[in-house]
Amino acid sequence: MNEGQHVRVKVRTVHAVYSGDLFVPEKRKRFSDVINDPGAVFINLTDVRMNDGPEKIEHLSLNKYLIESIRNV
Repeated sequence: MNEGQHVRVKVRTVHAVYSGDLFVPEKRKRFSDVINDPGAVFINLTDVRMNDGPEKIEHLSLNKYLIESIRNV
């Protein structure tokens, strides 16, 4: 099993705002280390809500180039 932690983030893209859990592996210290990984084009979120709506999305992959802002919540 992978060691690490889940961090709740809010991601604003050109299309919507997503709130979800971002997995930060043990070898990384902060969620920004995951976002700034030059080898990854996508970030993966789990337990996602889009635009604070009632529908929960189990898993979502977001293209990092569409992200306008991201913050820890």
